[in-house]
Amino acid sequence: MNKENWLKRGYADEPVDKTLDLKKEIRSLCKEKNAVVLGHFYQADEIQEIADFIGDSLALAQWAAKTPADIIVMCGVHFMGETAKILCPDKKVLIPDLNAGCSLADSCPADDFARFVEEHPDHKVISYVNTSAAVKAVTDVVVTSTNARQIVESFPEDQQLIFGPDRNLGNYINSVTGRNMLLWNGACHVHERFSVGKILELKKQYPDAQILVHPECKGAVAKLADKVASTAGLLKFAAASDKKDFIVATESGILYEMRKKCPGKNFIPVPPEDGSCACNECNFMRLNTLEKLYNTLKFEWPEVQVPHDIAEKAVKPIERMLEISAKLGL
Repeated sequence: MNKENWLKRGYADEPVDKTLDLKKEIRSLCKEKNAVVLGHFYQADEIQEIADFIGDSLALAQWAAKTPADIIVMCGVHFMGETAKILCPDKKVLIPDLNAGCSLADSCPADDFARFVEEHPDHKVISYVNTSAAVKAVTDVVVTSTNARQIVESFPEDQQLIFGPDRNLGNYINSVTGRNMLLWNGACHVHERFSVGKILELKKQYPDAQILVHPECKGAVAKLADKVASTAGLLKFAAASDKKDFIVATESGILYEMRKKCPGKNFIPVPPEDGSCACNECNFMRLNTLEKLYNTLKFEWPEVQVPHDIAEKAVKPIERMLEISAKLGL
């Protein structure tokens, strides 16, 4: 075991016996250590298959807050692990690969955002969950794509608001609420790559298909949609629809759960604008593998840590989000 090498790589880089039934071994380790595996909808299929619970960012935060497990393994990206640790400071929170970051969170450096907030003292601050703990620490309430509209509307109409970091989600919420929030100029590298042209090409092939779009996409893409919603919202819409074909403009990991929940329906992933592949994947989400998950449970590393002073401040807007979501039945 070379811990120095692990630190350089950001994950427990130990050889894994190729004859092992990894899924069986992972379940055995979870039972032995009272651990729970939480997986985001954007994870690879094999991670979603093994997870105790899969969901979007809101659902993962809700699940982390109530789990009786001693160890939480967050199969997602780093800010999701931070959120779990903030909500569960006495639990050990692990992530299979520390390199699993987030382009959206990276587009909002904490120091720059804090200065931006200070320059607008009359504004309340709404931060998307796709941010670092340090950004959440200067926030009044956190939102996800599931609850962003409802939480924005919970503020008085005359209250000036800052929304960060996703300009596309912020613009969408402004358009459906009539608000004029001040937006941070950040974006997700996956959702930025969707284009009107690629969707129209698919619509020609599947003229009866409904178009499902995540609100992190550009406004021109969202205008084509039959439904704009979070991953959980898109899944719910598809399950209730009487249509057979769906063109899906979000990270392609969601197709696993869509196909599972909607057998017999056809889900077509929208490729990126550059046409470099058949679907649009988050390279950060795909850093998590079964081998890394196994080693993470075996060695209980890497562990997510959040400085106490930041966690004390960041927990308040997260808890406010959970409280509002519970009241709204989200």
